[in-house]
Amino acid sequence: MRTIVYIPTLNAGAVWTAVLAALNRQSLKPTKKVLVDSGSTDGTLSSKELTGFEVLTIDKKDFDHGGTRQLVINKFPDADIYIFLTQDAILADQYALEKLVQAFINDSTIGVAYGRQLPHKGAKTLEAHARLFNYPSISQIRSMDNASQYGIRTASCSNSFAAYSKEAFEQAGGFPSGTILGEDVIAAGRILLNGWKLAYVAEAAVYHSHDYTVGEEFRRYFDIGVFHRTNAWIFDHFGHADSEGFKYVKSELAYVLKHNIFVLPKSIFSIGAKWLGYKLGMYYKKWPITWNKWLSMHKAYWQKHRS
Repeated sequence: MRTIVYIPTLNAGAVWTAVLAALNRQSLKPTKKVLVDSGSTDGTLSSKELTGFEVLTIDKKDFDHGGTRQLVINKFPDADIYIFLTQDAILADQYALEKLVQAFINDSTIGVAYGRQLPHKGAKTLEAHARLFNYPSISQIRSMDNASQYGIRTASCSNSFAAYSKEAFEQAGGFPSGTILGEDVIAAGRILLNGWKLAYVAEAAVYHSHDYTVGEEFRRYFDIGVFHRTNAWIFDHFGHADSEGFKYVKSELAYVLKHNIFVLPKSIFSIGAKWLGYKLGMYYKKWPITWNKWLSMHKAYWQKHRS
């Protein structure tokens, strides 16, 4: 089975060497490894670990979450399985790729699979909880047959560590261009609607987490609100996010009270910021473009999309 690993980069930073080292140690050796860089100036492209990589460079202003990933697939399409990582996701062991790809071997109806994300070593309380809640230790196979059970989580997927069957991916039209984020969820949702299954493979893991400030959480959830407003079909087919949001809040508060009560104030402010950011993002069309850009985490999006 031919596999290609694709990684978009921009100033990958301190963990980059560890990301590449973990990838180069894998038991499953990809047919090809491809980097698409959008203007790094920190030495990302000079790492000794990049030996054997194909490197594609683009202008920073041309980066697009879905469009750039689709571009690199179009340039290097010769694989049965397309695997995506992000520049800050460190494969947790030498079998991570093998375990993720095994999902397609075990079941030919799997169209997309994604792995578990573990908090980085030394992660803070809220950072750790986010990963433990969203990426449980039990694997799942999801399809439209049990969409009522999983709700909006049916189409959950993350290109920080995900793989796509070429056949299912092409049937679904690939990654969309022009979305503020969530190209992985859009592709996964379309794949599910075409009758394929999605595998969450908890045994295949990466270390990947973020210590967001309250302000960053606000901006991130503003963008999620924009994403949901511009992709209302996800709600139509998979349900709304409200119930999952309430579960997350209850889980986070319980986790904080058990593990580190001193971060309770930050947790409360963060929850409020997420809610407010999401609600404002859902009504982004009511705000001037300058406001949207100011409120957003992905500011470059608003240079291209003014409606």
